[in-house]
Amino acid sequence: MRRPEAGFTLIELLIVILIIGIVASIVIPKFGNGRERAYLATMKGDLRNLAVSQEAYFYDNSGYYDGPLPKAEFTHDPSPGVTLTLQDVTPGGWAATATHIGLLKKCTIYLGVAPPLAPATSQGEPKCEL
Repeated sequence: MRRPEAGFTLIELLIVILIIGIVASIVIPKFGNGRERAYLATMKGDLRNLAVSQEAYFYDNSGYYDGPLPKAEFTHDPSPGVTLTLQDVTPGGWAATATHIGLLKKCTIYLGVAPPLAPATSQGEPKCEL
């Protein structure tokens, strides 16, 4: 009499590969979304820190900083990969935009008499594109 051989059939192996493929198709997009949220959080944090630095600069110099970032005389350095651009800087206010190398979206903030930059709608609150 012949003993049955131990092992998996081809059908069993194909079913396991199919299940792994389905799980991977669900999980992989979740990781991409997590990376985007992390980039957006970094840009928002940099804009909040910029607001604090601008206020400190204002009290020391009686005006807001208007120049390239980073700069030695201005105490704010953006996070790696983040570019901050100041706009509409006046003695009464300023606006800024943050972008990240790994993301096509932008975040903005404005303070004082500077006109709001979309998507920011509330003064002093960083907002990002959806």
